Amino acid sequence: MILYHGSNIVVDKPDLKYSRKNLDFGMGFYTTTIEDQAKKWSERFVAKDLPGIISIYEIDDEKINNSNTLSFETYSGEWLDFIVDCRSGKDTLDYDVIIGGIANDKVFNTCELYLKKMITKSQALRRLRYEKPNLQVCLKNQEYIDKNLIYKDYIKL
Repeated sequence: MILYHGSNIVVDKPDLKYSRKNLDFGMGFYTTTIEDQAKKWSERFVAKDLPGIISIYEIDDEKINNSNTLSFETYSGEWLDFIVDCRSGKDTLDYDVIIGGIANDKVFNTCELYLKKMITKSQALRRLRYEKPNLQVCLKNQEYIDKNLIYKDYIKL
């Protein structure tokens, strides 16, 4: 599997000490299988007159299949609850990899409404059903990253 990471620097050796809290899947190294999505992540930096860099990695599908992986196939009630917990600082689960949809600004607004009990879970899920397909692969374990994620190259925008 090929993974992409959008940033303003080349990340040839991902280090979780630089990850931030309260993200979709908690602290971790965020990648995607969708190159255009990584390009959009990098373009945020270009807009600030910084370099836009897409780092490219390879990881064996078997390594993911045989790891402690949590995968959300769709925007589901479980996904919504998990995102809300992680964004609220309740990242207590111990996974090597978490795979699922992104809570972009529109999705996050829906999550906020749900968290504040202004909409029901079913209303939130109805809103999320129309989101453009996307995918994030969050690597949460430094030892797992060091052993399995292979840096290949980078693209400068």
